[in-house]
Parts: sequence; C-alpha cells; structure tokens
Amino acid sequence: MRASIQPSVLSGEIWAPASKSSMQRACAAALLAGGTTVVRNPGHSNDDKAAMDIITRLGARLSTQGDELVVESKGIAPNNDEINCGESGLSIRMFTPLAAMANQRITITGSGSLLTRPMDFFDEVLPKLGVQVKSNAGKLPLEVTGPVQPANITVDGSLSSQFLTGLLMAYAASDAKDVSITVTNLKSRPYIDLTLDVMKQFGLKLPQNNNYESFYFDANTTSPLPLTTDRSYTVEGDWSGGAFLLVAGAIAGNIVVKGLDVYSTQADKAVLQALSSAGAGMSIEADKIELRPAALKAFHFNATDCPDLFPPLVALAACCEGTTAIEGARRLTHKESNRALTLQEEFGKMGIEIVLQDDLMLVKGGTGLKAAQVHSRHDHRIAMACAVAALKASGEVWIEEADAVNKSYPDFYTHLQQLGATVSVDSALVQH
Repeated sequence: MRASIQPSVLSGEIWAPASKSSMQRACAAALLAGGTTVVRNPGHSNDDKAAMDIITRLGARLSTQGDELVVESKGIAPNNDEINCGESGLSIRMFTPLAAMANQRITITGSGSLLTRPMDFFDEVLPKLGVQVKSNAGKLPLEVTGPVQPANITVDGSLSSQFLTGLLMAYAASDAKDVSITVTNLKSRPYIDLTLDVMKQFGLKLPQNNNYESFYFDANTTSPLPLTTDRSYTVEGDWSGGAFLLVAGAIAGNIVVKGLDVYSTQADKAVLQALSSAGAGMSIEADKIELRPAALKAFHFNATDCPDLFPPLVALAACCEGTTAIEGARRLTHKESNRALTLQEEFGKMGIEIVLQDDLMLVKGGTGLKAAQVHSRHDHRIAMACAVAALKASGEVWIEEADAVNKSYPDFYTHLQQLGATVSVDSALVQH
C-alpha cells in the first residue's frame, strides 16, 4: 500500500493518539490485579490489539462501554496454550514473564519483524526462576512452562527496559519476598518509571528502587493501595506518536496539539527539549502545545533513553540549518528495522545525508528535501518520519508499505489530512 504526501502548510488543532506504552502496561496490570478495571481512552493500534488479545488468552474478559474498555480478571488463568504478540516488542518482552507464571506450557509467537528479533534474554534468565524455556535458537516461537519462582537475579538492562518491566510485574504478582532484581547498564529509565507508576495505580506490590541499580521486594512490603474489585485507569496521550505531530507543526505550520501530559513519565516527552534546542516556535501550556514555523538550527541531543525519538528528530534535523548530532544510535539495531541504516538510506533518497559514527548520528540539514519514492521497511516510525519530512519537500513523496503506521498510530494519515496536509492513501490504510 502506498501513501502520497504533498508539500503542505498545516493549521488547526489535533488530539495526540493514546499511548501504547501506557495502554499495554494497563492491560498487563489489569490482568494481574484482578477485579474489574475500566480503561478510559483505550488505544486501538495493532500493538494495543495484540495486548488485549493476550490478556484474553491469559484469562481476562474484555467488553466495551461506549468509548471505554472494561477488563474483568481473576489473575493469570490461561484458557489457551498460545499467545500471539503480533509485531509488538513490548508485548513479547512484558507478557512472556507473565505467561510463565502459569503452571502449564504456553507457546509465545509473533509476526513480521518480531520473528527476527533476538530473545536470548528469556533463555538465560527464566530458567533461573524455575521456568522451563524452549526457543528457536534464541528467536520465536518460545515455549515457557512455569510457574515463576522469584529469586535473586542480575539482568542486563542495556538491551531494553521492557524485559525488566515484565519481570517487575511478574515478581509483584507472584508475591516475591526478600528478593532482588539487580540491573546493569539500564537504558530508558523513564519507561521503568512508567511501569512503576502503573503498578502503583493498580495496587500491585512495589519494590524498593535503589537508584535503578536494583529492585528489592521486601517480605513486609504491602501494596501501596488496597486491592479493590473496581478501579479505573486513563491511558495517557502518546508522546511517541505526538512527537511526529509536534515536529510537523514546527516545520510546516501553526497547529495546536492536545492530550499530551507535560508531567508524564514517558521518555519521549524529551522531544520538547530537542524542539527547544532547534529554536522551534513553541508555546507549552498545561492542556495544549502550540507550534509555529520558525528559523530552525542544528541541535545536539542524547536519545539513549528515548531511542524512538530518532525518526521524528531526523525529520526535524533535515529542516534545520547545519549538522545535527543525535547520540544513542546503538539502540536502533533491533527495532522493527535497523533504524540507523534505514533512516540513512530512506532520507538519503530525499537528499539528506546522514553519517553514522559509532553511537552518533549526524544529520546534515538545511540542504533541501527532494521529491522521492521511499519505503517504510515495514517500520511504523520510518513511515511517519518520511511523511512529516515530505511536508517540506520540493515535490510529492511516495511511501511504499505506508500501512506500517497501523502498528502504533492507525489514524496518522487522517490526522495529517485534518491539519490540512495533502495526503492520498489507499482507503484500506485508514482504520477507525
């Protein structure tokens, strides 16, 4: 499927999409906490749908009340011996330890790029917790047979904080006592803050956080909130998807983005720092962020803790005068594509030179964006980055496999159209 983006001037107001980081964690917490949870502002991306399907297979019952999602659960009680994580990296890493809480064999599968991502982590760690694990040479499918037996372990946090998220939730729900998870080289600390915040809101047992170097579950620690049979949770607006809207506004028009919590623990809120460093015309209020075109300059930004910002920041840097330096490129190897190389190649088609130097990405901006035909590489953030950059191109930009956006932001092209962009897509792309 293809999308065509014409150079455009934007205007108007738009609400940011629901955060899949928040939505998927809420699904997991609702399953573990038990009782009835009303989820407000639920997401409907492919990753969100994968999480909802997983908790259904692990024992939860789902229904809808208007625009709200109702989750009823009695804890982990699988009614199926297989879960499918789709293409969601968070789902595979978070739900595998939770599936391993069951006293039965569960097969864990996925699709697309997830089939090629390394899952050696589970082969190495879960057996230390009494779980039998069988994988396909460190890749999917996985077979796990629990139940998890919490123990003192050390994990490498440099691969992804999502592995740690799953372990923290599994330990909490397994009533871990006097055990620690020691973490080395933790990346993306803000995502662990989001995990701990969700756990707190759902009344799950919280560990002692020792400066993110270890998480200790005390035998005497009780849940921060009394576990009730009824609770509600509101899914935050998504800073990851919202970052593309903010960059679009900074380079192509006067827009207002609503629904983003400036006090959020989401790592990608840091896009505001990058926009400020680039000299973007921006006004931030409690309930909205206003963007307007301004003379943009090259900036330096460390994206080690927020690697999902690379694609929108490359689109921003392409429109900045001078060479922008973005740190953290090593974090991009095992995404939906090798994003460092993919960004280099696809933006190269639009006339933007990107140089990769070890952990550093250098984007030579201000040279003008050309009309081109690019490819998403089946990566949702690459598709969105190219679409945003296309707003300032010299002519039409065609994006192949443009429907990759359905993974996280199925309304993306519709939202660009609502803001005045000239966008042509196959009708099958737009999902409501």
